[in-house]
Amino acid sequence: MRTMIGIVMAFSVVGAYTSTAFAEDMTGVTATEIKIGNTMPYSGPAAQYGTEGKSMSAYFNTINRSGGVAGHKITFISLDDAYSPPKTVEQTRRLVEQEHVAFIFAPLGTAQGLATRKYLNQQKVPQLNVVSGISAWNDPQHYPYSMSGLASYFVDGKMVASYVLKHVPNAKVAVLYQNDDLGRDHLAGLKVGLGDKVGMIVKEATFEVADPTVDSQVIELRGSGADTLYIAGIPKATAQAIRKADDLGWKPLRFISYTAGSISATLTPAGLNRSTGIVSHLPAKDPLDPTWKDDPFVRDYVAWMDTDYPNPDIKNGYIEAGYIFARTLVEILKLCDGNFSREHIMHVVTHLKNFEGPGLLPGVTVNTSPTDYTWVNAMRDIRFNGDRWELLPVDHQM
Repeated sequence: MRTMIGIVMAFSVVGAYTSTAFAEDMTGVTATEIKIGNTMPYSGPAAQYGTEGKSMSAYFNTINRSGGVAGHKITFISLDDAYSPPKTVEQTRRLVEQEHVAFIFAPLGTAQGLATRKYLNQQKVPQLNVVSGISAWNDPQHYPYSMSGLASYFVDGKMVASYVLKHVPNAKVAVLYQNDDLGRDHLAGLKVGLGDKVGMIVKEATFEVADPTVDSQVIELRGSGADTLYIAGIPKATAQAIRKADDLGWKPLRFISYTAGSISATLTPAGLNRSTGIVSHLPAKDPLDPTWKDDPFVRDYVAWMDTDYPNPDIKNGYIEAGYIFARTLVEILKLCDGNFSREHIMHVVTHLKNFEGPGLLPGVTVNTSPTDYTWVNAMRDIRFNGDRWELLPVDHQM
């Protein structure tokens, strides 16, 4: 393992990057190009998320038409892994060993990212902005080349607990969660947030991403007598759970994880009327919220989507997510001042101070250090009104 601590110390001493200080790894970088790799589920049970990859690709094309970053065009190679960890490993090795990318950016999935983390760190290839919010990504001591780019799933769970304790302190809570680190992190946050009231959880049920339905789990949870339901998983299973509960005549107070909060991908398939009243969380500005109708970021995003994205859909939050990821990377690359070596990129992303990531809500900034890779740890409560998400008052935010 290359000694990142030594690199960081050297940077702090000299105060600036010098090209002769280290043997730079310029893999994937030429005088006119920077090559970036990505894996995304364009097929399989989580194919709705593939929109994020399409959105990133479209935004990078926009940037390239205007000259790129520091004279470098971005070549974005995004491969389908079908949300299958073994396929993610195969495609990641192809990106590193055949395509010779400079780094991996915004690969989607918890199990998928974890499956490639050890390999990428052994190869000293940055694995940046992983689209997964589990706590395990904040481990620079063991995996100095890997970091998340999402708000914490653990915090998502804690925020559900905070809402329940304030508004329904006598609730009986049922939890349906994905049987992997994504689901377990949400559940852990909920339990820690409930503290000595953890007994409010009366039933838990899990599902696998390959399960055709979650009907049996919802029937089981309803039988527990719960009046509150927390669903933590991919859009497909979340939509199924919302629909099945409604079919059963079960009307609990419902929470869904923020990663399944897309109106197009989750709530529309579930039924907008069935979804009214659901509570979730949001770290970014929602273009459907009139609060932001004159916001420069939202105006820029909508204008870009309408002109440069192949299938504009203001209700599809995954288009905005991809736009935010790609625009964030462009801002980070600008901070590199034209030096796109793997070492310098890692230095930049681990020394962000009050970085105002594109689209983040006011007051939400990114601060990283060589010992803390946490990306975003703040969100707001939102409730679906049958047409769009509404921001709830800041009466118990974390």
